Parts: sequence; C-alpha cells; structure tokens
Amino acid sequence: MSLAIFDLDNTLLNGDSDHAWGEFLCDKGIVDVDAYREANDYFFQQYQNGTLDIFEFLEFALKPLADHSAEYMQQLHQQFMQEKIAPMMLEKAETLLKKHRNQGDFLLIITATNRFVTGPIAAHLGIDDILATEPEQINGEYTGKVAGIPCFQHGKVERLHAWLESTDHNLEDSYFYSDSINDKPLLDLVTYPVAVDPDELLKQAAESNSWPIISLR
Repeated sequence: MSLAIFDLDNTLLNGDSDHAWGEFLCDKGIVDVDAYREANDYFFQQYQNGTLDIFEFLEFALKPLADHSAEYMQQLHQQFMQEKIAPMMLEKAETLLKKHRNQGDFLLIITATNRFVTGPIAAHLGIDDILATEPEQINGEYTGKVAGIPCFQHGKVERLHAWLESTDHNLEDSYFYSDSINDKPLLDLVTYPVAVDPDELLKQAAESNSWPIISLR
C-alpha cells in the first residue's frame, strides 16, 4: 500500500477553503465585515507570495471559533459546505482520488487550513486520514489558539513524520500533489511529487526538477 498525499486548497478544490470560510463569515455578518475581509485578503496574498506568518494568521483565523459556541459553528459549517465548498468540487480531482483508491493506496490530506474547516471536506471526499492545523479545544469549546505544530511549510513535514511514526505507513513509492510553493519541503520528500495547477513559483520549481505538472480544472 502506497501513500497518496494531497494538498487540499487549490489542489483538490477549485479554490481556497480557508479564504472562503472568511468570506462566508463576512457574508453571514458573523464578523466585522470590512475589517475582516481586508485582513482575510491580506493574509491570502501573503500565503500566495510564500511570506505568510502562520502564527499571526492563525490568531486572526481562529478567533471567530472562540467567539461562538462550537455547536453554533458546526451548524454554520454545514451551510458553508453547501454554499462555498460544493461549487469548488472538481470532477477530475474525484477521478484522481478514485484512481489511487482503486490502486489500493492510502489517501491522506495534509493541509495548512485548520481541521474545523477541512475535516468535513476530507470526509466528503472519502479521504482515509487528514493532517491539518489543529485549533485548541478545552471542554469541547474552541479557545482561538492553535494546538501543536501548524501544518504549514516545514510543519507539514514534521507532522507527517510524527504521523508515520504512529502508523505502519512509510514514504516508499509515495505521492504528493500540491499547487503551492509553500509545499516544496514535502514535495522534495516523496517519491513522486506532482505539481497541480501550480502557482508561478512552484511551476518554476517543478520545471527545474522535472516534476510532472497536471491540471484538475
């Protein structure tokens, strides 16, 4: 059984679930719309540029989880799945997942976006497991803080190694699909790195390393 690893945002999805969640909160009036949207766009641009301060971003992104009950946020997420995520689903992505599933591969998503946002998306896609940035919870309620290592850049590699140590999986004949230069540390690690609709920096890296470049759009 080989490990088939996938980034989520702009790879398996035609869009960014983290940014879309921020837009959804604005649409529903859950946050201060103008200030939140400006900050959401600012951090998204940093991410695209490969210059994101992940801790600064998480302080911003996880605060709404702490401002409302977990039950209420779960109800909101169900609407979010229908209104924002369903339109991002890609037929070619589902075909790719099916191909690896039929090969007997273990499907793993590794995403910087927090588990509250991404866990239900991974479940919908039929993924075997997910490594995501973990929002801290105490007594079932979110604190607005991050728990453990954020699943971002080299943090994805650290989290993957810890996961490998706790499972019977390894990186022999492993795949990783991603769109972002932020994922280069993990792309360098696997047997078969694949750039998916890559940003310009990842496209350059893929071409210089002779990595396959594919489109799921």
